[in-house]
Amino acid sequence: MTRVLLADDQSLVRAGFRALLDAQPDIEVAGEAADGEEALRRVRELRPDVVLMDIRMPLLDGLAATRRITSDAGLGDVKVIMLTTFELDEYVFEAIRAGASGFLVKDTEPDELLRAVRAVVAGDALLSPGVTRRLIAEFAARSKQPATVEALSRLTEREREVMALVGIGLSNEEIARRLVVSPLTAKTHVSRTMVKLGARDRAQLVVLAYESGLVRPGWLG
Repeated sequence: MTRVLLADDQSLVRAGFRALLDAQPDIEVAGEAADGEEALRRVRELRPDVVLMDIRMPLLDGLAATRRITSDAGLGDVKVIMLTTFELDEYVFEAIRAGASGFLVKDTEPDELLRAVRAVVAGDALLSPGVTRRLIAEFAARSKQPATVEALSRLTEREREVMALVGIGLSNEEIARRLVVSPLTAKTHVSRTMVKLGARDRAQLVVLAYESGLVRPGWLG
């Protein structure tokens, strides 16, 4: 059972998400929070698998709350999905950099929300249904100058290739087709790369791909 914490200052939004999630046989809402401070307390108390975190909340915004969650070694298994009103909210990029596993717009289709929750628990996808490559392109345009990432030296040539493909927004299935390998083999390469680099999930792998210069803006063709 996947346990979800809902963090949003709008009670109607929380109620809508709760109704949808609690109706699923494999998902349950573990709790709710109306501001960032409460979200932190509830995360530490309940240890949910996923937090649906609104970016804009009183007392402590979702970005700061996410940064505290992802920097806490004791909460390493907690995944954060940011909720935003706009597809390319200016804070989304900082949220990904802070360790969020991805984001969803609040008016996303119910099926997309359910797929997102299940995918982030499995560590299978950078979440941004329908706009993944646009998100990555925008992130690349805003990212800092490439920095040397010593950890990249630990990767094999194939793992670097796979990391670059993750960086341009390809799924495991698309990577498998590009490299002419099985999806399981592609997933294994991605997982090993994440372990070697200490990345929490694919979202952080994308950040590292750009910040190390392994992938550059304009590689989205």
